[in-house]
Amino acid sequence: MSADADLIKLYSTRILALAADIPHLGHLDAPDVQIKKRAPLCGSTVTVDVVFDGDRIANFAQDVKACALGQAAAAVVGAVAIGAARNDIFKARDQLRMMLKDDGPVPTAPFDGLEVLKPAAAYKNRHASIMLSLDALCEAFEAKEKTPA
Repeated sequence: MSADADLIKLYSTRILALAADIPHLGHLDAPDVQIKKRAPLCGSTVTVDVVFDGDRIANFAQDVKACALGQAAAAVVGAVAIGAARNDIFKARDQLRMMLKDDGPVPTAPFDGLEVLKPAAAYKNRHASIMLSLDALCEAFEAKEKTPA
């Protein structure tokens, strides 16, 4: 199979459907934290606005300017972000990274929908875009922790 055919196969109907229906698009009026992350190789960006309730995400919005793979990841993350705890987000990020880079298992629920991106492991130049949403949410938690109460 040619590289072009492999790439076409990567952009499955499921990935394209997720990319077309990203939850919580836009911005919040008064977020506790706003984080913008950029994938240097491709230029994809994700901006997350987060309102916290303790160590959980109480409200969330995202502005996604990424390839279909980054959009699909943002869709899966966006569907389960509200109510997620700090540990859930960091664990999902680490599991996704392991899945992509080290042929690790699919992230555990509620982030198991990221399984759709397992074929992207072979495309290292796409990893940063796929990681943007979770990287941004981890950075949002870190920024919250640095802000005086």
